[in-house]
Amino acid sequence: MNEFEVIPPRSGVAFELREGQTLTVYDPLGSQVADLLAFAADDVREVISNGRTFDYEETISLTTGNRLWSNRSQVLLEIVEDAVGRHDFLLTPCSEATFRHFYPDKPVHRGCFGNLAEALAPYGVEPDAIPTAFNLFMNVPVEAGSGKLSVLPPTSRAGDWIALLARRDCIIGLTACSAYASNGGTFKPIHYRISNERPFSREVDDRSGEAQTLHHRHD
Repeated sequence: MNEFEVIPPRSGVAFELREGQTLTVYDPLGSQVADLLAFAADDVREVISNGRTFDYEETISLTTGNRLWSNRSQVLLEIVEDAVGRHDFLLTPCSEATFRHFYPDKPVHRGCFGNLAEALAPYGVEPDAIPTAFNLFMNVPVEAGSGKLSVLPPTSRAGDWIALLARRDCIIGLTACSAYASNGGTFKPIHYRISNERPFSREVDDRSGEAQTLHHRHD
């Protein structure tokens, strides 16, 4: 896959990602979350686990060099590039229940949970098997003293990205998140690309220059 694929706002997709392939997820307009799930292609009962990942990586702040582990203690994905450095692996995909709980004055939406359930059904994944997602670009600070969680707008800017290398054959679920607070109150698309090569190393400190370069490659 050479060209990027587009996930429209408040929708989701599922696809195969082979061992050795790299999935790059772009936030083309900025401040948009993408929920990501990974299942082992040969047995979808094996799936990414936030608990195993936090345990083995010894951090809840996952970025370049960290791996995403499965419920069977196997590495499914490795983060090989990260232009943002702020993601969440604590909160579950938003759902109809989420909207009733947090947004009683807003129309109920099936959310990322419903979008993932529909997209993953052809691969044999049942709704009850959907775990906590790795929420790309989601900004969930944890207060040091109390442990209180907050959901703030993403820090990602237009053109930012994260690249993940498949360490196993996987089934991927990926969304453009539907929750108001997670995305700063607006809903935007997510772009992604699958490559058979590991991406070039980049310095991400010069954000404006890297974003400009990425837009050129992304067109």
